[in-house]
Amino acid sequence: MKISISGIRGIFNEDLGIQEISRFSRIFGSYLKDNFAGTNCVIARDSRPSGELIAEVVTGSLLEQGIDVYDLGVAPTPILFREARKYTGGLMITASHNPLPWNGLKLLINGRGLFESDLERLLETKIHEHSQIGHNFKIDPHYMTDILNLFHPPNQSNVDFKVGIDFGGGAACNYTDRLLNSYHVKYLGINDRMGFSSRGPDPTSDPLVDLCNLVKINKLNFGFAFDIDGDRLVVVNSDGVQLNPDLTLLFCVANVINNNGFKKFTISLDTSLAIEKYVRDHGGKIYFSKVGESNVLRRMIETQSESGGEGSSGGFIMPSFTSCRDGLLASVIISSLTQDLIKECITISSDFRQIRTKYPINAKTDNKVLFEKILSALKSYSTDIIYTDGLKFIIDDKSWIIVRISNTEHVLRISFESTTEKVDSLFKTFYDKIVEVYEKI
Repeated sequence: MKISISGIRGIFNEDLGIQEISRFSRIFGSYLKDNFAGTNCVIARDSRPSGELIAEVVTGSLLEQGIDVYDLGVAPTPILFREARKYTGGLMITASHNPLPWNGLKLLINGRGLFESDLERLLETKIHEHSQIGHNFKIDPHYMTDILNLFHPPNQSNVDFKVGIDFGGGAACNYTDRLLNSYHVKYLGINDRMGFSSRGPDPTSDPLVDLCNLVKINKLNFGFAFDIDGDRLVVVNSDGVQLNPDLTLLFCVANVINNNGFKKFTISLDTSLAIEKYVRDHGGKIYFSKVGESNVLRRMIETQSESGGEGSSGGFIMPSFTSCRDGLLASVIISSLTQDLIKECITISSDFRQIRTKYPINAKTDNKVLFEKILSALKSYSTDIIYTDGLKFIIDDKSWIIVRISNTEHVLRISFESTTEKVDSLFKTFYDKIVEVYEKI
C-alpha cells in the first residue's frame, strides 16, 4: 500500500483490503469534522471492477461518522474536483494510471487535493465514536454547464475538424463525447464501453496503436486518449503518431497565452524544457514544483500562477476552473488550436526528447542512503543539482536527469531529457549506473 498526497493506493484485496478502506474513510470523516465546519462529502469512482464495492464501503464509513454523502457514481476525477468546491470534502475512488488490480482513495478538502501538511494531520486523526448517521444522496454534476460558461461554444460547427477519442473504457465515457458535441467537434470513438478496453489504463505509457490507426485511416485532425479516471490526456497527431505527453501541456499553455493572456505558469520539475522555453519566449514567468498534482497546485497558489501542470502525465491544470489535472478541459482547449499554434508547439517540442522509466524497489529501502549514493555517483557529471524532489542533475542547458521516489508506486522513477540526438546516449550512460547503485545497497 502506498500513502502519499496522490492518495492511498494498493492492490485491492491484497495490500488494500476492505478493512483499510473503511479505516481510512472513517479517519477522513473524523478529519473533516475536526477541521472544518461542514459535515458533507461528494464522492465518485472510476470504472475499475472493484470501484462499486469500495464505494459502498466508503459511503457506509462516512455515514457512520455523521457525514452526508453526495454520490456522483462513475465520473472523471476533474468532474469530482469541480463539484467538490461546493462541499467540505471530496473522495475519488481511483488508482488513476496504476494497473487495473489497483484501486485507492484520493482525498479532497475545499475542492483541492491534500497538501503534505494536510496529509500529516489526517494521519494523526483519531476516529470518532459513532454519534449519528449521515444522509446519502445521488447527484448529477454541473461540470458540463460550468465549462460551457467558461469557454463558449462557437455558433457554427467546424465541418473540417474531426478527432478520434480513445476513452480507455474509463470514466470519460459518456462525458467527453457529450462535451465535444457541445462544441460541435465531430469525433470517432473507440474503447467507449465502460469497463472494457483493448489497452491499459495509462495512455502516457501504453502504445495507442488503435487510436493512431483510427486517426490516420480516417484523416482526423487529432486523437485524444484518456486514462481511466479522465485526468490525463495524450494526443495523437494528424499523421497518426502518438505525441509525448508534454505536448498536451504545451498545446494548452500556448492556447491560454495567446487567447487568455496568461503570464504565470507552474510546472513540475520533470516537465519538458520545451514548455519553459515557450513561456519565456512569450514574455511569461515560469515556476517549478515537486512532482505531484497537489505539489504543483500549492506552488501555483504561492506564485499566483494562472495555469501549468505536469508534462510527464499529460496533465494540464487551470486552478480557476479545476484544482487538478483536467483531461476534459485539455481536450476542449486543444480542439480550438489554430494550425499555426500547433506547428509552433511541435517545432519547439521537436528540439527535445524525454525518456521516462521506472525501476521497482523494496518498500523498506532506506531512501536517504540510496540518494546519498546516487548523488555521489552522478554529481561529477552535472553542472548543477536541484534537491527539491529527489535529485535533478542538470547536465547542460538542454539536458537533465531526475531520480525520485514515486508518489504512487513502490518504484524509483528515472527520467531523462536532452536533444533528440543526445537523449539515448544520456540514458545508456546513466540508467545502469543508477540501477547498480540501488542493487548494491
